[in-house]
Amino acid sequence: MALTYEQAGVNISEGDRFVKLIKKPVRSTFTDRVLADLGGFGGLFDARFKKMKSPVLVSSVDGVGTKLLIAQMVDRHDTVGQDLVNHCVNDILVCGARPLFFLDYFATGKLDARKAAQVIKGFVRACRENRCSLVGGETAEMPGMYKDDEYDLSGTIVGVVDRRNIINGSRVRKGDVLIGLHSTGLHTNGYSLARAVLLKEFSLSQRIDELGSTLADALLAVHRSYLKVIGPLLEKPGIHALSHITGGGIVGNTMRVVPEGLRLSIDWNSWKRPAIFDLIQRVGAVPEEDMRRTFNLGVGLLIIASKKRADRVVSDLKRRGEHPLILGDVAAG
Repeated sequence: MALTYEQAGVNISEGDRFVKLIKKPVRSTFTDRVLADLGGFGGLFDARFKKMKSPVLVSSVDGVGTKLLIAQMVDRHDTVGQDLVNHCVNDILVCGARPLFFLDYFATGKLDARKAAQVIKGFVRACRENRCSLVGGETAEMPGMYKDDEYDLSGTIVGVVDRRNIINGSRVRKGDVLIGLHSTGLHTNGYSLARAVLLKEFSLSQRIDELGSTLADALLAVHRSYLKVIGPLLEKPGIHALSHITGGGIVGNTMRVVPEGLRLSIDWNSWKRPAIFDLIQRVGAVPEEDMRRTFNLGVGLLIIASKKRADRVVSDLKRRGEHPLILGDVAAG
């Protein structure tokens, strides 16, 4: 008996419909440095950086993790793309880089063009907000690898920084001040633990008074980009290191940019954690050590600033509408 590709589970026509749905939105992220349209074998980007003496490309790749399961359970798909772009933007931002372009990978068991287009809508929104071009991607329909209604995402970002402005922690010294910026909830980490605790006790559509929202709204809060806040400060004196707080928590991530022989002295009671973290810890009886290693606890990005200029950094942040947190300092190890 003859068997077609579609009968085997791959619908090329649905893929063509998907491309038609996303072409115009994706093109809206292009700048005059994008040299190829969608549909080619590779994205082309003009790599001349006239204002930089020694440009260095900075790249990062990541996924959204099991936060995707929450989006799929409530059939809400237009925010997870934002999560992924913003996560990747923050990863290169803490190296001192600004984003240039982004590429995505979307894999599913059965392609639903409408659903996939919603995901791309999130990519587009975040790329426009971060002034980053969405130059290409890959859509893979893989029956048998995923269930029909499941999908997975990954993304790759490329940015640039002048070599003299790279931030790598080499300037961190004893006495430097730890300044935290608020997160918008869990961001994209710790969802396996959060789901294991919360979905046994609550439904996603349930409104929880202490959260001020439904559980779904709290868990799908978009991973924040810190580019607009931190970007203007990158080349000012005083910032010795930056840390994007993802899996591993505040200490696990920040120690990646702290030289050997130094440690973080953090006052864990110096800020109020968002209610979602208190709820997870209380309902699941999660040990404090596990909370600190798993979640950002309300601090999405940490600045290590020189003691001499920390007050100036805090003032600059406040002028940009932030409410910076003083978490502690760098101490001898």
